[in-house]
Amino acid sequence: MLGAKPESAKKETIEPVVVLATPIEKESSLLIEHYPQVATKKVSHKLDSLLQRINKRQDFNGSLLVAKHGKILYDNYVGYADFNKKAPVNEASIFQLASVSKQFTAAAIMLLFERNQIQLTDTVNKYFPHFPYENITIKNLLNHTSGLPRYFWVAEHEWNHKKAPTNSEMMELLESSKAQRYFKPGRNFDYSNTGYFVLASIVEKVSGKSFSAFVKKNIFEPLEMNDSFVLSSENDATIENHLDGYRVYRGYKHLKINTTVNDAIVGDKNVYSSSIDLLKWTLGLNSGKLLSKESVNLMYSKGETISGKKIPYGFGLRINTEDPNIIYHYGKWNGFSTGLTQYQKDDLVVIILEHTSYRAMSSLNKKVKTIISENFHS
Repeated sequence: MLGAKPESAKKETIEPVVVLATPIEKESSLLIEHYPQVATKKVSHKLDSLLQRINKRQDFNGSLLVAKHGKILYDNYVGYADFNKKAPVNEASIFQLASVSKQFTAAAIMLLFERNQIQLTDTVNKYFPHFPYENITIKNLLNHTSGLPRYFWVAEHEWNHKKAPTNSEMMELLESSKAQRYFKPGRNFDYSNTGYFVLASIVEKVSGKSFSAFVKKNIFEPLEMNDSFVLSSENDATIENHLDGYRVYRGYKHLKINTTVNDAIVGDKNVYSSSIDLLKWTLGLNSGKLLSKESVNLMYSKGETISGKKIPYGFGLRINTEDPNIIYHYGKWNGFSTGLTQYQKDDLVVIILEHTSYRAMSSLNKKVKTIISENFHS
């Protein structure tokens, strides 16, 4: 493989090379079916053109997978995984999911709930007696009605060590933090990364395992998500094929994004996965392989405030305000842009993963949905 040209040889007029890979199905005892090529020829051509266009015009470097009725009708990749080596994104590429990670945290909580190890009405103080924000229930955390302050701010202003804080260290730091809650529990909806790191901390406390180990044993392994893992910036092990996030400098040069003081926290982010694994996850969740139908329904249902006002969020998942049959989540962190959307009426799943600070995830999702609706009928 050719190395990158010297910096002096680069010009701003150089356009990125588009690499549309041929998908390779990975071996697994979980059968992931594909539609026959003849049935998807038209829609594949349209989606290939879309990927090439956004790679060139909007610097999209990532993957797109579309499945209908549980079968893959499109799975492809475009752009670079490593800009120095000019290595293309392919089926082996593993992406940081950013906030798409939250649904795994919610599922871990629901597993403990089904095993009678926790109740959704339990307060955080039951597990962390010195937690300074009282009367916040696990359900408040799941629905983003806790009113908790931003842990990002706490880490940036009150953490005095070079090494980024882990979940347990951040839970301790909150005990002495000056950060005030925004409102009393249950009063409002306020999207909270803090709530989901606290949920992961509860999983660790109750299970006696690291969040990474718990999710691996109870979610990834049962669903044969062999390319998925929880990776904190404090982990020593280097995982093969996991991508770095990039930002574009001066319109043409891709620079790796450095880690931050908030990168060691898990639960709100830091699940890494592939598009195929995310399809396994969605199919496994919906088929009852992981959780009961009742638990999944709770995850997919709108929450509400103490005044009874419905909010557009279930457990780790957003609910479309206009159509509750659209269950989704987007993520954005350190150059990664991610999206996992279920159109339940259409039995359609759209998975988009990208790692160069792409900014039009919602718009792209709508374009993909339109192309499918107009060009594929099963």
